[in-house]
Amino acid sequence: MIGNPGKTQRLLSDLQAALPLETRIGPQLTVLLRDKMPDLKPFQRCQVTKVFYTGDEGGILCHLDLTEDASEEVYLTSITHLVFDPRLPLARQIAAYQKHRIKGIRREAAATEPPAFRH
Repeated sequence: MIGNPGKTQRLLSDLQAALPLETRIGPQLTVLLRDKMPDLKPFQRCQVTKVFYTGDEGGILCHLDLTEDASEEVYLTSITHLVFDPRLPLARQIAAYQKHRIKGIRREAAATEPPAFRH
């Protein structure tokens, strides 16, 4: 198990109550979205309009409003790919979740690696 179910559920509830939330697109997500949005810049601002918990496998996903037009495109990403303003009331909770989730994913990946690839 990667996450703490109780803390994750509290964060999810707090996020839902605070929507919409301003965030910035992380650099890795910017690279992934470049084909569809060539003008997208790293750390570009956008809004999180919905949040979903996809279980331990996917964690907290955020629905992003990235466009100014009424595009039919839907953008969902893990909360770990977003950068939040540290002054946001939920910033500490979000940062703790992101850190814990990334460490858990790395730990699980290392445990499933063939022994020849372990350092």
